[in-house]
Amino acid sequence: MENIIAVELILYFVLVFGVGYYFSRRKMTHSDFLLGGKQLPGWALAFSERATGESSWLLLGFTGFVFVNGLSSIWVISGMGLGIIVSWLFLAKKFMEERDKYDVLTLPDYLATRFPSHGKLIRYFVTILILVFFTFYLGAQIAGAGKTLLTTFNLNPIIGLLLCTAAVIVLAFLGGFVSVVWTDMIQSMMMLLTLTILPILAFIQIYTNDISLTAALDNAGNGVNSWTGGLTGFAFGALFFNNFTWFFGYLGGQPQLSSRFMALKNPKEVKVASITGIVWMVLAFLGAFLIGITAIALYNSGEFTDVETILPTMILDLTPPWISGILLAGILAAIITTADSQIMVVTSSVTEDIMNKSLKMKLSDKKWIFVSRIVIIASGMLGLIIALMSKSLVYAVVSWAWTGVGATLSPAILLTFFWKRYSGVGALATVASGLICTLIWINSPLEEILSSRFTTFFIASLFGIVFSLIYPDKAEKSIHHEKQVIES
Repeated sequence: MENIIAVELILYFVLVFGVGYYFSRRKMTHSDFLLGGKQLPGWALAFSERATGESSWLLLGFTGFVFVNGLSSIWVISGMGLGIIVSWLFLAKKFMEERDKYDVLTLPDYLATRFPSHGKLIRYFVTILILVFFTFYLGAQIAGAGKTLLTTFNLNPIIGLLLCTAAVIVLAFLGGFVSVVWTDMIQSMMMLLTLTILPILAFIQIYTNDISLTAALDNAGNGVNSWTGGLTGFAFGALFFNNFTWFFGYLGGQPQLSSRFMALKNPKEVKVASITGIVWMVLAFLGAFLIGITAIALYNSGEFTDVETILPTMILDLTPPWISGILLAGILAAIITTADSQIMVVTSSVTEDIMNKSLKMKLSDKKWIFVSRIVIIASGMLGLIIALMSKSLVYAVVSWAWTGVGATLSPAILLTFFWKRYSGVGALATVASGLICTLIWINSPLEEILSSRFTTFFIASLFGIVFSLIYPDKAEKSIHHEKQVIES
């Protein structure tokens, strides 16, 4: 059985690397390497954005979370789903338009260009924020790969981590953003296949063995059988709100997702991509939820030392080897696609935001691509070190990263897009307060009462608004207006 699965996983990797190599042969500028140069169709970007946004968090972290918490887990994907819908319907087109208007390649560069008087500080602050949290985010993905290979082959986790890190580095190294998006597209389809087929197989197993899903939920205890988690009043309100707060991280502040919006070619592609992304989200989220719920009927929680291995365990138990290999590839696909995107965000932050825009280094496109590839290798190795040292759960680590980056930068993006009085000082206050709040909140008992995913968003927004009112950018606006008039 293991031999069949191993062969299928090898074939999967050969396919993915083949796609990456094909696109790496194209002649690229530094802009193409970092953002695709407007070459990519909207549907491919949507597949890439969705696979990047969910990763091992959805397949390993969330399915394990549902297995433990039951029906009340629905509020997590409700918040996330609404955030995804809002981002595609109301923010994607705006990102594309702002990219063209200000000729930028990255989220930090956009904010810095919008507020030139404070641009250098903004660029440094946002880049530091991204580097701090995304290295841990990357480590979480690599740790997820180790869990999958451990469950599948009883492989030494360290060997699994090394193999995954090598795969991630090679794919990003070959063709940059274009290569990553096209391999993401394949891997996104693999993820969707896993998340839609496995619940069907689980329900068949439950039906043929005359297992009562309702009875299993009732017997599990701890409010697993309740949409409210067995809570009422304020306690349920707190549970609902804390689970729903994933919503705030989707409002434009995740650079690995917003880069897909910035890469869109035209409004027609935006419409195609929006439909694709939202349909993918509904199918994948429902599938992940049902996998966790059906697992409650099929397994006893005491059987698992790590509930985040529930998905690969179900695949091995419910499918023949030739199908297991395909579905397990979906898990590794989720890990690799997100890790690659995170590496590209880190790379663009270092090469474009720091070296090019802040330090004003002048290099040819060929040399910029060479430097970018060096950063890719360094980032991958740092993520590996974090994965080796960290004992945190995938769900928890991703939650912290989602807070530190998404809940901090989302207010900055929303205020920049939709509030004319937002200022450079306000942007600095948003980023600084968000970073400080996240670091303090997640390491205090307050996190158990009210999620930092909300408090960071709220505090960062409040600081941004207050400091913008106290320190407006009137002169800066007039300078920018004069610049536009001269250029036109």
